[in-house]
Order: sequence, then C-alpha cells, then structure tokens
Amino acid sequence: MTALDAPALPVIPVMKPWLGEEEAAAAAEAVASGWVAQGPRVRAFEEAFARRVGAAEAVAVSNCTTALHLALHLLGVGPGDDVVVPSFSFIATANAVRHVGAQPVFADVDLVTGNLTPGTVEAALTPRTRAVVVVHQAGVPADTAALGALLEPRGIPVVEDAACAIGSTLFGRPVGAGAQLAAFSFHPRKLVTTGEGGMLVTPSADVAARARRLREHGMSVSAADRHASGSVAPEQYLEPGFNFRMTDVQAAIGLVQLTRLDAMVARRRELAARYRALLADLPGLRLVDDPSWGTTNVQSCWLLLPEDAPVGRDAVLARMSAAGVSGRRGIMAAHLEPAYADRPRVSLPATERLTADSLVLPLFHQMTEGEQDRVVDALRAALVP
Repeated sequence: MTALDAPALPVIPVMKPWLGEEEAAAAAEAVASGWVAQGPRVRAFEEAFARRVGAAEAVAVSNCTTALHLALHLLGVGPGDDVVVPSFSFIATANAVRHVGAQPVFADVDLVTGNLTPGTVEAALTPRTRAVVVVHQAGVPADTAALGALLEPRGIPVVEDAACAIGSTLFGRPVGAGAQLAAFSFHPRKLVTTGEGGMLVTPSADVAARARRLREHGMSVSAADRHASGSVAPEQYLEPGFNFRMTDVQAAIGLVQLTRLDAMVARRRELAARYRALLADLPGLRLVDDPSWGTTNVQSCWLLLPEDAPVGRDAVLARMSAAGVSGRRGIMAAHLEPAYADRPRVSLPATERLTADSLVLPLFHQMTEGEQDRVVDALRAALVP
C-alpha cells in the first residue's frame, strides 16, 4: 500500500460534547414520565446548579441570551439607557441589550485575558450608563473585584455573562458565586450542555422569584406548581412576562452533565497544559492561560498569533483544515458586524488585534494525545511561509 492508498484520518473537530448513556437514559426517563415541559427536573437542576456554583438561587431558562435579557429587565434597563459591553464577545452579549430597548456601548478588552478592565470600562461610561455586562470570555474569569471598585461607588450594577465559565474560578470560588446576576449557557460548545438552555444565578430570593414568574409569562403560580398542588384556582398574570422556559428533558440531561463537570475541567486543563508544552518553542505564540485572580475551564483553547506571523490567521486555518484539523477564528468583534453599523464607530485596538489574529484549537474531553499531536503538527506546518 502506498501513501496515496492509505485511508484518510478522521477530521479532528474543534469541540465534541461529552454525552453518554447516562444522559440518554435520563432523557428517556423524563419522556416516559409524561412530564416533559418545565417541571420537577428543572427545579432539581436549578438546585444542583446553585450548589455547584455557590449561588443562593438559580433560575433555569431557554438559553443564555434570554438569561442576559432577563437580568437586564430585572435591573430596569430600557429605552434611553446605555449598557457597556465588550465588543470582543459573541454577538448575543450586545443583542441582549438591544432586546430590552437599550443601547450597547462597546468597550475594549485586555490583550492577555480578553476581558474588560476598569480602564476600558471607564473610557466607555456615559451619563446614561445603566449597567455593565462583564464577560468571562472563553472561560477566563474577569477581575470583578477591580470592576466593582470602579462601578459600585457610581451605583452601576454589573451583570456577569458567564456563558462559557461553568467550572472556572474567581478568587478561589466558582464563577457566579459572588455575582449579583450571572448568566450561564448550556449550548453544545459549553462544558455542560443540555442542547440549548441557560441559567441565571442571584443571591436574592426575591429576585429569583420574580425571574421565575417572568420566564413563564408573569404567572403568579407556575404550571408545574399548580399541577402538583391540585388547585383549581386560576393563576394571575402579575406583569407582562416572557416565554423563557427550559424543559424537563433538558434538565434531566443537565443533572447528569453536572456530575461530569469536575472531570471535564481537569481534562481540559491537562490538555491545555500539554499544548503549551508542545508549542513552547514557537516564538510569539500565546495560548490562553489563567489570570492571577482565578482559573479557566479552557472552554475555548484560543491562541494568539504574533503580529509579524509569516502566515495570516485565515490561511493558517485553511491549511489546518486541509490536513484534517478543524479550527475556528478567534472570538468575534461585535462592533465590526453589520448588525451594529448604526452605533458610533469606535477604536478598540486590543479587540481588533485579538479578533484578527487569534484562532481556536481543537479541545474536548475525549481528545487523545495522538489527536493532539496531529493538531500541533498541522499548526506547525501551517505556520511555515
């Protein structure tokens, strides 16, 4: 057999959810129960999630975007208000601001962590700033203590977009433990997945109670609670609400996924450390790493190319793809997208450098060292001019 006759190696994906028979059985059990809408499994998932992140309350919703929307609504943000957000984030962060009728004001980020800093936020504040959305980008925790020192005296609340950060830590505690409002995602590219889904955490029982009403059309009693009580009294609709519910099928999967989280984080950090060792001799490359105030779950293993790289980012990705290795461009810059062309054009040099010169390497729990070696070999070859 010649090299031309050898079978092609399978493509290495960027991400692969860790799902197994346990999740399938849990979902099947929910279906067999006859209760597949929001119900007892959603409540159990909320309680388990709150314990895992050290929050007093957790409210399950349909996705992280609706969690952010709900958080801003709970703060009373609306038309005429500005909300500072990083441009260096998935566009849902900015979209949630628009969904409540407010305007996003884009701030730059730190070149090393990809996160907002007091300096970049202060430069973006306006007389109409009503809130700041801080993203723990790709699982790298932002320094919320430093941001709080800037914003608390001004009376500006912080919403934490922790979409990617389940399993990351901040000042020795899980991300979300000290948040006034923090939103998480269960999209398949996140460590814990329910297919789609999200969670809003808060220390306030009153805020959580209102959030639970709002996610279900503003109903005074949820459908699940009314069914369990056997009451025939009609519910009331206390205020206009939303349909942001999670299903019991999703929650059943999420409960199993939470039991895998510690192993997921440990394995991803192990693989990221191995990437750093294997790529240490390539000058100018910088792989995502822990900041001094916390640890990352390495939700996305992003790599920043040097400014003088002999091959551009897009060409590197194309060459890797030809070698059977998937990759993705780095995190987007929302302020450069057509959806926000109506906003004042701002100069965000760190954001624009990161979004132009970074790429995401394959990383998933089941990844073998052989697959990782293939990724590194493909990357090295792709960087040769």
